[in-house]
Amino acid sequence: MRSRVRVKICCIASLDEARVAVDAGASAIGLVAAMPSGPGPIADELIREIATRVPPPVSRFLLTSRTGPDAVVAHVRACAVDTVQLVDAVPDATYAALRRDAPAVRIVQVIHVEGPEAIERARRVEPHVDAILLDSGRPSAPVPELGGTGRAHDWSVSRAIVDAVACPVFLAGGLDAANARDAIETVRPFGVDVCSGVRTEGRLDPAKLAAFSDRVFRA
Repeated sequence: MRSRVRVKICCIASLDEARVAVDAGASAIGLVAAMPSGPGPIADELIREIATRVPPPVSRFLLTSRTGPDAVVAHVRACAVDTVQLVDAVPDATYAALRRDAPAVRIVQVIHVEGPEAIERARRVEPHVDAILLDSGRPSAPVPELGGTGRAHDWSVSRAIVDAVACPVFLAGGLDAANARDAIETVRPFGVDVCSGVRTEGRLDPAKLAAFSDRVFRA
């Protein structure tokens, strides 16, 4: 029997939004730090406040665009989260520093699915991480896109990644209540990650969130 797909609600901007996400059954919330582009960044001080007040077992993900070992470890410690989501490629030394200096923190590496080459990137990072998150950014764009695009990508590549790696895989990118079931049936991810698909004019919309969660939990 397949276990229930986990739901991560990203771009949480306040304690109130965190409470709404938890009440809707979220397994995790995403707290977005400074980014070169995209929605939802909040101050590190607010990230720490939310992270320390969200009850277990809900996971608190810090989305960081930092890449260097010392910078990432310092960011994780300052924000008091239990999971770090690395939205850009990082050197192997960063994974090693996190394991050494923040051993209780889980590591989730984002792989931006721009084509089938993402399969090999996922295989390469798998030994270093606790999970992989597949998104639709364009890190090589003039202004790097590292998430929050609202675009779906090629789910056949995402399914190939799920089949190629043993670690949990989250699916992000353009998800909403209308396509959540198709996405889950096609990709078979461990969890799904949503931001813009449950928001109205930038604010978390309880009705959209409830509809999304219902579709996911029924899939």
